[in-house]
Order: sequence, then structure tokens, then C-alpha cells
Amino acid sequence: MTRRFARLAAGAALLTASAAAAAGSHVFLVQNSGWMEPFYTDPASPFKPLVAEIVMAATRAGDPMVLAAFNQGVPGAPSPRALLSLKVDPVATRREVVKALAALDVARKPGSTALADTDLNEAVDSAIGTALGGKPGLVWLVTNNRNSPNNDQATALRNRDFYRLIHRGDAIGKALAFPLQMPVQGAQYRANGLMLYVFAVGEQGARELDALLASGRLQRVVTEPPARLKPLDRDTVRLLPRKVSDAPGVSFSMTPGGVLHADVDADTRAPTARIEWNLENAMYPYTIASATIGARSVLGGEDRPIELASTEVRKLAPGTGAPLASVMQLPVRQLPGKWSIEAITSAGSAYVLPGRIELQLSGQQLELSQAFRQRMATLFPGDPLPDIFTPPAQVKGSTAVLPIEVRVHYGVGPLVAAIGAALALLGAAAAAMLAMARPRKAYVTVEDELRTMHARAGTVQPIYDKAGNKVAQLKTTLFGHQLIDLREGAQVRLGR
Repeated sequence: MTRRFARLAAGAALLTASAAAAAGSHVFLVQNSGWMEPFYTDPASPFKPLVAEIVMAATRAGDPMVLAAFNQGVPGAPSPRALLSLKVDPVATRREVVKALAALDVARKPGSTALADTDLNEAVDSAIGTALGGKPGLVWLVTNNRNSPNNDQATALRNRDFYRLIHRGDAIGKALAFPLQMPVQGAQYRANGLMLYVFAVGEQGARELDALLASGRLQRVVTEPPARLKPLDRDTVRLLPRKVSDAPGVSFSMTPGGVLHADVDADTRAPTARIEWNLENAMYPYTIASATIGARSVLGGEDRPIELASTEVRKLAPGTGAPLASVMQLPVRQLPGKWSIEAITSAGSAYVLPGRIELQLSGQQLELSQAFRQRMATLFPGDPLPDIFTPPAQVKGSTAVLPIEVRVHYGVGPLVAAIGAALALLGAAAAAMLAMARPRKAYVTVEDELRTMHARAGTVQPIYDKAGNKVAQLKTTLFGHQLIDLREGAQVRLGR
């Protein structure tokens, strides 16, 4: 590896200096070997404008990016060769990209008129290891899908290297391919199409690619649906609810974000639902030839199996669905009662219990769909199907997760009752405070003399006889008056 990077130092140094692999980094690799001759020499070729639009659609302001040409590195002509290295500014970057591509031409071998050969594996490996330094980012590869060193037809060896890098390497977490139609005629060759690959390096790179696809920016330029290369062991199918029966008080719906909502009435005590789904193959361009399926729900700390009417999937083509019936229980014991604090605070809205439905496919057999094979044969006539589209033998299972939110709807009755009780308590407290603050009249007879005293609740007042001696005390509470500390023999009583 060291020797190879030394050979590539002239081109790779700029890649390394620019990308530094910050989050959001992009490396665009554009093939300019001999096989690409018609894309460069056909006067009507839309190749360079398309590449410029892909760069602008994939990046955002501030993203570090590198634009590089690649063929096959040889002494005196390293590959890849950086054309641009910058942080994206929408206006200036478009101008620089168009200028760099305008100056790019088909490469020739040093000291020869022979056109340069191609090494896809070398280009991608250099972008990951040198340009990104193994850190997160996206590597884009624009190629005619031919990987033939020394202008021979022995593509199998190079294809296997490319296959191992993509499928068996740990660096790439997600890989997609876009076969694009582009008929061009050059002086030496003609072509019907090319391939756009994108490789997400690291988990952060995969998240960036998902966010890019969700934004729709790339789809405005590349309308072909992406062919998934990796991963093939997760999120391979989708569950879409069609019908719910035998579930009084329970209804299901799907949000645009792909979250299943189970709305449960507060009085429902045994929410078991029979749900009919569409099980959809989300692995374009692969057909699920066969697989065994199982499902479970994880809700409120409860892990429950989901009973499936059928546990076998056969010949499920990409983008198509198959009916799947199931019986699912919701976690009754985890749902708050209507008089609970959770219910009262959720009155008028919903108490949400998050969870997930997990679907497992085992014994999974994948086949490349015939429709995709035919499209590849049309775009690349006479070329063998690249090994990169062969599913890895070790991928025998996959998982799919459907987020679910159980939402319990509570009426406002308990909340109104709680508010009423609180108001009553407040009223009682206010009345007590007023009663304590208001002077109360008390009649006390001392030695046959009727006296009128005024006292507030919570106070104690002394009582004196005619000679000025203390003979008792008057204690006043919310509930009345009381004589305390009565002196022995004293003629004192409450009342007249």
C-alpha cells in the first residue's frame, strides 16, 4: 500500500490536504480512461454538464469537496488526479467545476498515443484511504462500468477486487448505483450509458447519504431509481398496514415519516388486533427468491411475538408487495389508567408509548431481477454483468424495523374532575384563611359580669377579674372558643 500511495503522491496530496474528512466531505471521481472516449469526443455528449449537475446537487454550502479524474495509475501518470479542491460555495463552485471539466480530456499513457487503462478499485480505494483518510464522507464514481487493465477483456480479476472493496470491506457502510442512459458516438468507441456509484464511508457517511436522498436534491438530476449494493441485511422489506379487524377501540395509521400509529381508546382493556399488511420488497434491484420470516413487537419493555399467517416469502420482486396477515397484542399493563397522573396530564391529546416492530428474514436467497438485467444489457451491450451486483454469499438473513407509537386517548373528564377538586380545595383553604383573619365575638361572664371579647382564630387572650387578677385564658379556633388555664375557684364561664 505504501508503494502504491507513493506512486500516487502527486495526485493524492491535494486530495488529502483538501478533504481532511470533515463531516459532509465529498470526493467525486470522474473516469477519463480510453473506454470513456465517446463521452468526451461526441460533440453532443451531455456527459460533462451532467457531472457538474451531480456535484451541485450532492453538495451544500460549506461542504469540503474534491473533484478528481481517474484511469489507471502508472509511473509518471498517477491516478486519481485532483482537478479541484475547495469548500462549496454554490455560485463560485459551479463555475469552477464547469471550468475544470471543460479542460478534462481522455488520458493517454505516458510517452504514447495509446489510451489509458482503467482501475476502479484503485480509484475508490485511494479516495477512501487517502482523500478521506478513512474518515466519514461520500465517494462518487462516474464510470462507463468497464474495468479492463491493459486494454484487454480480462475484467474478472479487477471486478473481484472492486467487489471485495465494496461488499467485504468495513469502510463502506452503504453503496448505491444509478445506471444512466447516455448514447454517445466517438471516433473509436460508442456507448449507450454510464454508471454513477456513491459509496458512504462510515456510519456518519451513511446518515449523510440518507439525508441527501430524503431531501430530493439528487433525484432532480438523476431520475433513475438507485440500485442497492450494500447493505443487503437490513431494511430490506417494508410493512404497510392495509386493514385492521377484531380490534374494538384500536386503529392504525402510517405517518409520512414511516412511523406506525396505534390509537387506543382509554377504556380498551384487551387491545389485540388482526392486522393485514403489505410486505414490500425494498431491495431494488433484487428479488427475494425465498426467505422465512418471523416478527415481534417491543413495546413498553414487553417483547411479544407477532403471530403470522404465513412464514414463507417466495419470488417477491423489488417494489412489489405480498399480503401478510398477523395477530398483534398491545401492552395493556403498560398503559396508564384514566385517573393516573399520565392520563390527566395527557387529557385532550394522547399519551404516547414508543416501540418498534421487528421483522426477521432468515434463509434469505436473493436474485438480481430480470428487469434490471435487461436494463444493464441495454446500457452496456456485450459487457458481462459486473460482479458487484452479485449478492454476497454470506448474506443469508436480514432485519427490518418499523417504529410504532401506541397512543392512548384520554377524555377531559378526569382532568375536569381533578381541576374541580383542586378548585374546591383552594376554596376551602381560602375560606379557612378568611375565617382565621376575621375577628370573632365571644361572650364571657366573669363574677356575674358579662363581657364581650373579640378574637381571631389561633389566638389566646388573658381574662382578668374585677381586682385585676388573671383568672383564665380565652383560646379561639376555627371551631369556636375555649377557656384554658382556668384558676381554681375563679368565677368564669363562656356565655351569658
